[in-house]
Amino acid sequence: MTKKTKDEDVAFIQALAQILDDNDMTEIQVKRIYSNNDSMNVRVSRKTETVMAAAAPVAAAPAAPAPAAAAPAEAPAEVSADPASLPGAVTSPMVGTAYLQPEPNAPAFVSVGDKVAEGDTILIIEAMKTMNHIPAPASGTVKRILVADGDAVEFGAPLMIIE
Repeated sequence: MTKKTKDEDVAFIQALAQILDDNDMTEIQVKRIYSNNDSMNVRVSRKTETVMAAAAPVAAAPAAPAPAAAAPAEAPAEVSADPASLPGAVTSPMVGTAYLQPEPNAPAFVSVGDKVAEGDTILIIEAMKTMNHIPAPASGTVKRILVADGDAVEFGAPLMIIE
């Protein structure tokens, strides 16, 4: 590898890191092809505070089931379960920023208790300046909303519970 190619690769990786920061992303992976027999795979990722923010509601959740004395053995199992594994969990199909309403000061797409039909828009995920409408995967009632407006979400992160 020549010095010039190495400098270009460093500049390329720095540009990827800048894209990561500018778009509030946590990971980006690119394959750069130089010729038929020469290529470079680059994966740039960073830790974010989003993980810490997502952990806070889970820690606060055990306080809600405590008053319900009807099924003490079942309540801790439900709370400790990963929300993404619950029946009716809607997970994020991409990395981006979640928005619960179509524009600022507009009503939310859905609220807890709302009935939705399969295909109804339940929220928007902005990724790379593109607004992606996320449809309800099935008809049902919105039981829980697991993200706040403007939260950064990861691929596969639980967004809502629709039963």
